[in-house]
Amino acid sequence: MAVKQLPGDWQKQYQITPVLMETFVETDRFAGTCYKAANWVSVGATKGRGKLGPSGKQSVPIKDLLLYPLRKDFRRILTT
Repeated sequence: MAVKQLPGDWQKQYQITPVLMETFVETDRFAGTCYKAANWVSVGATKGRGKLGPSGKQSVPIKDLLLYPLRKDFRRILTT
């Protein structure tokens, strides 16, 4: 439901229509099965540093980054 709801909500609130959604799954605790079953694409993992973490040291759990395109032409839009 969120995938269908989000683009319209963002357009209404911010006058921007997103073309891609992202989410993070903490791999030590979850497999991300529901995202994978819903065709989200795993594109890699975080380093576990966090936004304010020390360089080169893990300070938060490592998470998988998953993406879900909202438009077929998202690559073209994001690269122009």
